[in-house]
Formats: sequence, C-alpha cells, structure tokens
Amino acid sequence: MSVEYRGEKFEGYNKPKKTPKHPTKSHVVLAKEGDTIKLIRFGEQGAETAGPPKAGESDRMKKKRASFKARHAKNIKKGKLSAAYWADKVKW
Repeated sequence: MSVEYRGEKFEGYNKPKKTPKHPTKSHVVLAKEGDTIKLIRFGEQGAETAGPPKAGESDRMKKKRASFKARHAKNIKKGKLSAAYWADKVKW
C-alpha cells in the first residue's frame, strides 16, 4: 500500500523513512491515529544517536539513551502524533 501526501510518497501510515536530502531532519513519518493524519519530521540530520541497543554497549551510550528517554518521557507518552515518540522508536 503506497500513500502520497503533500507530494511525498510513503510505504504506508506509521512507517518512518530516512530523508537524506532534508536540510535539518533525518526522518519523516506519515502518522495516523484514528482519523487524524499528520506529517512528522524528526531527528537531527547527521546526529550520532545511540540507535537500537547493542550487546556490549558502552556505559556512555547507555547513559545517553536513558537521558534522552527521561528528558522526553512526557512527549513520548503523547503517542504516534508526536515527534518524540518516533525519535524514541526509530533513533533511540
């Protein structure tokens, strides 16, 4: 299922994709929750984020991940229509 929204193609709703040519944001997702549809850009372009947890991860990265999740916990809880939710799911 392919969806086009504002001239941009997506594989479907709630499926994030990278945006290498965007000047500031690294990812975009066409989020859908109920009847509400929203285009969300998130993630700093070129940022060295922790990514998904890895075996043997350094303490520095564990602290970095925990710090992000604590700092943005309120916004992550807002659900699929918030950039923090997608950044937490995709980048952290």
